[in-house]
Amino acid sequence: MTDFHGIIPPLLTPRTAHGEIDRAGLAALVDHLVAGGVHGIFVLGSSGEVPYLTNTERDLVLETALEAAAGRVPVLVGISEQTTTRVLDEADRLLAIGGDAAVVTTPFYALSDAAEVERHLRAVAAHISVPVFAYDVPVRTHMKMPLDVLVRLAEEGVIAGVKDSSGDDVGFRRLLLATKHLDDFAVFTGHEVVTDGAMLSGAAGIVPGLGNVDPAGYVRIYDAAKAGDWQAAAAEQDRVAALFDITGVATPGRVSAGAAGLGGFKTALRLMGVIDSNRMAEPMEALNADEAERVREIVSTAGLL
Repeated sequence: MTDFHGIIPPLLTPRTAHGEIDRAGLAALVDHLVAGGVHGIFVLGSSGEVPYLTNTERDLVLETALEAAAGRVPVLVGISEQTTTRVLDEADRLLAIGGDAAVVTTPFYALSDAAEVERHLRAVAAHISVPVFAYDVPVRTHMKMPLDVLVRLAEEGVIAGVKDSSGDDVGFRRLLLATKHLDDFAVFTGHEVVTDGAMLSGAAGIVPGLGNVDPAGYVRIYDAAKAGDWQAAAAEQDRVAALFDITGVATPGRVSAGAAGLGGFKTALRLMGVIDSNRMAEPMEALNADEAERVREIVSTAGLL
């Protein structure tokens, strides 16, 4: 099994000014992440606007990311759909392209309970040949993954780890404590601004959307934490937390919350010269020129321009 750890940013999906998948921009973004020292890349996650992508676009994004990564870092593949059968179909199609692990949410739209979530994850793990990470993201699925289910599946080796984007710090700590005895089980935080605290609690690593913009900053947090230099980790986290303000520059009411956050990331990367456009997937709006100028000020203060 690949040793999954460290900084694994959820890859954004650049688009051209005309709205097509920007393959050159995607490859440049992968190179930006690898140059920043990341330990892996998570493709087709929430930050990649995956619900907005057609199957053809999902295939193209994964193919492009794998080609650009060229084996330099592991590639984790988001395989999330509404029901178990749809996830299995998605897994067959995407994993035929490639990938080192699958990252799987609970079913959504369908109203599941704990027993159905457990059967869902067991069915996916039995169907595919790569490690499965449970993706706990109730803001998208409207269900918090049950602790007892995750611990049971971890102890039985059904899942290799959890990507926790629940925002539930108490639940995150309880999961870490309950799986502490499992040497090969990896719990990641999806937080951007309390990652030093997550590492202090024993997280295997961080999956930050903002890591697309400043991968090296998150690597410095991780390296300082692993070295036990918590003062350095906190100082770097403070700098990155200020950078996170790019997610809040949009004029209130002009764009959706999702477009404001991901739009801040894309706009920063455009200003940094990594990608050419901050175009969002339809029907989301991109940040405008005034908002981009506020992003520029924040990114410049963070030392990235």
